[in-house]
Amino acid sequence: MIIVVANSKGGVGKSTLAVHLAAWLHQQGRRVTLADCDTQQSSSQWLQEAAPDVKAVRLADPDAILDHLPSLGQQADFVIADGPGSNTETSRALLLRGDLALVPCKASMLEVRALAQATNVLRQAQDIRGGQPKALIVLSMVGKNYRLTQDMKAAVEALELPLAQTALTLRQIYADAPGQGAVVWQLGVRGREAADEMTALFREVLPHACVPKTLRQSSDRVSA
Repeated sequence: MIIVVANSKGGVGKSTLAVHLAAWLHQQGRRVTLADCDTQQSSSQWLQEAAPDVKAVRLADPDAILDHLPSLGQQADFVIADGPGSNTETSRALLLRGDLALVPCKASMLEVRALAQATNVLRQAQDIRGGQPKALIVLSMVGKNYRLTQDMKAAVEALELPLAQTALTLRQIYADAPGQGAVVWQLGVRGREAADEMTALFREVLPHACVPKTLRQSSDRVSA
């Protein structure tokens, strides 16, 4: 399965979502590859420190994505592709190859209106591919006391894209994690609440990827 983390707007938490998803899937015993498709290459550098056993590759341009992403998908259970914050052609290439698009979006009317424009590329890919990739909006950087207003609900519904029930809260720990070369569940008590909400989101989005801890431990003993 190729999962694209996409939004043509920067600063919405794409790399945070991509790195944590790749590390979480690895914890579930899945074969995972992170495809870093952003020129800053921040997600692959972060993942190599936080989860060095997870394969990370860099795909520098749309042609490389179109040529190599399918073969990466055949070699892994999940490919997590971290998209750029601006390049439309790169985003288009990712969406032409992906099975699922996770679209992080800050929780405000301005951000949702901007997202309406950003989803044009997604719509084009879905038209070409007969409805693929499936897409899901993930609210990110949400205030702790935030409540989804009726106006926001209406704006999201107008996009005709499903909204994940689990949102990612605005937390300093997410900003600190890359500098410490870690994901939030590696940061002890400080990262516990963030780890809980990340886990809840991934279990919601990919319930079939969850492996009970007892089974993972049993598998580890057998392989040992």
